[in-house]
Amino acid sequence: MTSATNRIVLKSPREIELMRAAGRLVHKILSDLGGRVQPGVTTAELNRRAEELIAEAGAISPFKGYRIQQARTAFPASICASVNGEVVHGIPGDKPLRTGDVVSIDCGVRLKSYCGDSAATFAVGPVSPAVQRLLDVTREALALALREIRPGLRWSVVARKIQRFVESNGFGVVRNYVGHGIGQTMHESPSVPNYVDSTDRTDDFELVPGMTIAVEPMVTLGSPDTEYADRDKWIVVTKDRQPAAHFEHTIAVTASGVDILTDGR
Repeated sequence: MTSATNRIVLKSPREIELMRAAGRLVHKILSDLGGRVQPGVTTAELNRRAEELIAEAGAISPFKGYRIQQARTAFPASICASVNGEVVHGIPGDKPLRTGDVVSIDCGVRLKSYCGDSAATFAVGPVSPAVQRLLDVTREALALALREIRPGLRWSVVARKIQRFVESNGFGVVRNYVGHGIGQTMHESPSVPNYVDSTDRTDDFELVPGMTIAVEPMVTLGSPDTEYADRDKWIVVTKDRQPAAHFEHTIAVTASGVDILTDGR
């Protein structure tokens, strides 16, 4: 049974456990793909492996065939694989990964009518110290957000701490792409930004028990400004083509804080 507050769908304990099962599969897939990331591997190969694991589990990919208003075509793959300056929505392809690259893999599944969604950025062999620090700071930005979440808090308080942490380390916070509510569909209300816009607080909301959201900092080595790299308007890249990193967990807000649903438990 679900209930809604201001269009945000709250989940019952049973629904949260169904989402955890989906999140467990996402964690398994990301762990498997992360172990395969090395020079010479293609993101198309990673996508095929993800599709094998999704099918074996009796799940489906909500990414494949997904449509958005600005895109000319449906998304063609079961994962997003974004390399170097690609921020999100990278389309898997046959170009081999090279030493020094980074690849952000975003994976979602729908299992027994409920979704899980998670992302991680992987280094392809040794990377530069600046890029390694980018990965470390982005991962810690997500961890910071999860430590801060508790019922009764406004999301803007968490978002401000994410933004301050990232920018104090000399990196940029992407503005055009944010986290989201999640449940029986991949994208529900609310929008979950990683920054605070003092001129527009329409995205702000109160964290309440039963709320399930995907928290996903997207951080850039250089400018946070983005644009499309392809005419189909899927692949989002940094305007300066500097590398980006992306880490994400699906979580449930509890009476005492946060329950991570995509950590493999």
